[in-house]
Amino acid sequence: MKTTLEELLAFRAVVDTGSITAAAEQLVQTVSGISRALSRLEKKLGTTLLRRTTRRLELTEEGQAFLARTRAILDAIDAAEEEMAARREAPSGLLRVNAASPFMLHAVVPLVAEFYQRYPAIHLELNTDDLNVDLLAQRTDIAIRIGTLRDSTLHARPLCSSRLRVLASPVYLAQHGKPKRVADLSQHALIGNSQVPSLNDWPLRGPQGDHYRATLAFSASSGETMRQLALAGLGIVCLADFMTETDRKQGDLVQLFLRDTVDVRQPINAVYYRNTALSARITAFLDFLAARLQ
Repeated sequence: MKTTLEELLAFRAVVDTGSITAAAEQLVQTVSGISRALSRLEKKLGTTLLRRTTRRLELTEEGQAFLARTRAILDAIDAAEEEMAARREAPSGLLRVNAASPFMLHAVVPLVAEFYQRYPAIHLELNTDDLNVDLLAQRTDIAIRIGTLRDSTLHARPLCSSRLRVLASPVYLAQHGKPKRVADLSQHALIGNSQVPSLNDWPLRGPQGDHYRATLAFSASSGETMRQLALAGLGIVCLADFMTETDRKQGDLVQLFLRDTVDVRQPINAVYYRNTALSARITAFLDFLAARLQ
């Protein structure tokens, strides 16, 4: 026979109040009912949890160990009930979201209208920064980060992943020719990132193995600036799908090296501090974004 919630509540109340009588008053039950619940619990566990004397109740060693588990179980139930109650209420208030400008422009902004229709009482403050921001210093509730996370003080919720592709505009290819082999890139103008050197290791099989270290003709700190340079026909670029999907569908950017491209995907996570109690508005935004981006 399994332990019941009633028995766990009785056990915790007796320990917290110090007596069966006080526990009965706290739980609005009879003294005999609490006593029977404790007896059933000890019988099911096959051990003594409390030593009863004429003056007080004292936890046994087994009782101390079981109390820790009991508190964890009951706390989890309380948290689940509070979460469901919050979800029933209409989320409201200011929500500050930070993301790199390309992700904000191409992935978040197109979803804002639908989000406002569903949650009209949430006021979104959308801030962009192409480098990782300090959430506390910037008073940010949620930051969306692309790539591997390194800050262990943050809690992360995966949203999606985005594949990297090497691209060029038809204008550039018409003027400079289409490179046939990865090694041919040394003869072309390459566009890369000025702030994150690892982003200039392109996922291409070639003389350097499963990556190609790009020697840059143009560099920028923002992926959106890199995209605009490529659209203007100034060179070849490596960008994530989330910012180039429309360009590729419309033919404004063309993928190169289909056979030699390694399937590399950048993880995209929403992060917030571990000690942050998730408000209804944060949960609503994360659930909405994750569902759309998947």
